[in-house]
Amino acid sequence: MTHPTTYPGPPVKLPRRLNADPPPVAGCDVCDALDKERSGARAVGNGSKVSDCNVEIRSHPHEQRCS
Repeated sequence: MTHPTTYPGPPVKLPRRLNADPPPVAGCDVCDALDKERSGARAVGNGSKVSDCNVEIRSHPHEQRCS
């Protein structure tokens, strides 16, 4: 007896990362701290924390400075 297919097709190959990590804004202490936290999370394999830090860096407000 053959085994019935329990899935619609072959697995989908997804890229490991869709976007590069957002860079921290130069001179921003919050971004620098998040960047260090992100590096530590990546070092221990905590992808969820890496993603959380990326969201925080992207959405962290920065005031425009007049020169």
